[in-house]
Amino acid sequence: MGRHTLESFRRHSAPEERQGGLFELEGEHFLEVHLDVLVWTKKGSMIACKGDVKFTRAGMLEHGFGKAMKSLFTAEGLQLTKAEGRGRVYLADRGKKVTILELQDDSICFNGNDVLAFEPALKWDIRMLRSIAGMLSGGLFNVRLEGSGMVAFTSHYDPLTLTVRPDRPVFTDPNATIAWSGHLTPEFKADVSAKTFFGRGSGESLQMAFRGDGFVVVQPYEETGGTKGRG
Repeated sequence: MGRHTLESFRRHSAPEERQGGLFELEGEHFLEVHLDVLVWTKKGSMIACKGDVKFTRAGMLEHGFGKAMKSLFTAEGLQLTKAEGRGRVYLADRGKKVTILELQDDSICFNGNDVLAFEPALKWDIRMLRSIAGMLSGGLFNVRLEGSGMVAFTSHYDPLTLTVRPDRPVFTDPNATIAWSGHLTPEFKADVSAKTFFGRGSGESLQMAFRGDGFVVVQPYEETGGTKGRG
């Protein structure tokens, strides 16, 4: 920002006052929510708020018994907070870049750790990737969103979207993979020995394989167990 007086600093760093949609970006790292009724947010992501807003942690059975049971066995499942009321809510996650998507009768799967907020109109479920390699990489569970509505997700730096075609599969590092087409079912490829599984093998030891028609989103950063936020 450079050098400022207090008044110029206040003006320079203040959020832009505008009448926009439910989700708006304040720079690259803040999500501004124009709350009118309710949105679901990542637990621990609220930075500030204005207005009459109430935050409630999602109840154990609020989203159904099946999702509750899945969440018991994974830290990758969504840990949600319900924001209700009217006002402005500002969300962020460890300085990561925020991207807003508007789903139009679409579906997309996310690493649950990367979902920042979404409209309650979207249906969601925790999905299991049945693979010993997936378990060892920390990517056993992911979140599928479908329907029409807005979702905001985070990434370290700018995300890269790669096209998947039947004759051109895409292979990614599980720790750098953010999202993929909702109709794709990734498989884990392990080109390593048992020694690598239980030792300190390289990230390239395990790969996610995407085949079919669709896309996969990656980031230029590998989130390992020590760097993933828990909300």
